[in-house]
Amino acid sequence: MSQDDQSVNSVSQWISDLKTDDSAAANKLWHRYYERLVRLAARKLGGAPRRAADEEDVVQSAFNSFCQRARQNRFPNLHDRDELWHLLVKITERKAYNQLRAAKRLKRGGGCVAGESALESPDASSDQGGLNQVAGNDPTPEFAACMTEAVEGLLGQLDDELRSIALWKLEGYTNEEIATRIGRVVPTVERRLRMIRSLWSAEKD
Repeated sequence: MSQDDQSVNSVSQWISDLKTDDSAAANKLWHRYYERLVRLAARKLGGAPRRAADEEDVVQSAFNSFCQRARQNRFPNLHDRDELWHLLVKITERKAYNQLRAAKRLKRGGGCVAGESALESPDASSDQGGLNQVAGNDPTPEFAACMTEAVEGLLGQLDDELRSIALWKLEGYTNEEIATRIGRVVPTVERRLRMIRSLWSAEKD
């Protein structure tokens, strides 16, 4: 059997194993397709600011969606690497498009400072400031109402993970605590916060 035949058989086996919730198979598929998918996502994102739309985040979201749906047997006719690649491309392209659309649609909260400054820290190495300062102060009723309306609108533009991170930051959790909650490392949380800051500071259309 040639090396190429072995590769085809390996991918087919990993697909089958993934459907039975085999995390090792998911890791093998991730390492096999990650770099190709990142290049694809980068092309789709084009010149979009990478603080607002990062190709690695797009690929991670796309692959997580694929794995979750595969384990739910949402792809009963998926068996070989060609079918898998076409499916991953489709999911990644859709995620990239959604990322760009969200960035374009996001607006500042009218009259309230609820944009990038809400997540800024006076010291980049510190977890203090930004949303922590908002959470720690006693706002006036008018400011509270304005903030609530603005933040609800902005949170509605985020996916589940980003929304959770923003809310936890608002509640005063540190980056380390948030990383533990979502099962990721601190640099990932910091990158997610940069993404939220960029989205929240987007100019009105």
